[in-house]
Formats: sequence, C-alpha cells, structure tokens
Amino acid sequence: MSSTPRVIAFNYVLKNTKGDLIDASEPNQPLPFLTGRGQIIPGLESEIINLSEGEKKLVNVPAAQAYGEVRADMVMEVPKAELEHLKDLAVGAHLQLQLGEGVKVVTVSKISDTHVTLDGNHPLAGTDLVFDIEVALVRDATPDEVLHGHAHGLHGHAHH
Repeated sequence: MSSTPRVIAFNYVLKNTKGDLIDASEPNQPLPFLTGRGQIIPGLESEIINLSEGEKKLVNVPAAQAYGEVRADMVMEVPKAELEHLKDLAVGAHLQLQLGEGVKVVTVSKISDTHVTLDGNHPLAGTDLVFDIEVALVRDATPDEVLHGHAHGLHGHAHH
C-alpha cells in the first residue's frame, strides 16, 4: 500500500441488519473520500481501502466501528420552561446547543409536562450497519487534496 493518501469513490446502499434501507448514494454520483482522514466511519474505511476499482463487497459494520454504542451520558433532561422560547418543539426535532467552544446537535426524544429529554447520540448510534458497496474510482490524492484534507471531486479538480 502506498504511503500517499488516496481518493476512493464508491457507490453504496446502507441498510440495518433487519434489511431496512437507511441511505444510498445518488445514481452515478459515487461518494469520494480521502483515505486516512476519518471522513467515513472506521469500520467501512478499513474494508474499502483494500478494494480495487470495480470491486463490490457487502460490508458488515458493528455499531462500535460505525457511530458508536448508545451512551447514557449523552442524554439529558431539561426543564420544559428553559425551552419555551422554541416554537414547534416536538419529538424528533433537532436542536443546536452551544456548548463551550462548539455546537452540539441533539434530538428531542421525549416531552413530558415538565421536562424535555434531549439525546446527543448520533441517530445511528447502537445500530449495526450493512453496506453494499461498489468501488467506482481509486487514485492517488493530489497535493492540494492532501493539503486541504479532503477529496476535490472524482478527478481532483473540483473547486471550493
């Protein structure tokens, strides 16, 4: 394996272990990523980096190698009064919380008469994933891509 980072683009269909469709790449628009930069989940990257253009593979990724297990410390109850300024507060809504230096997106998971339960876990935390992938492209990354830390499209020429 070369030490130069590579760009790999792949088409995928993502399902859970029950076979329910979660996501899929757009037709004829494979997803490109720069290897070694944590741009896709670890359990998927470790399988894809050894494949060649045109190869297809069914990849099972346990939750721990995907979006992690559900963590109880990522769930908090907030007095409903603290959120009364928010219109359309409903279960399933996403809120952005300002936490110190960064912003954390949480999901409203429960609303009672007095409290709102906010869940900071990724929506797919605790879910084992099954990717049906086809590698569309493998190439060395351009110097600009290495410098910027991400793929510039399929052929390295996309500008931003």
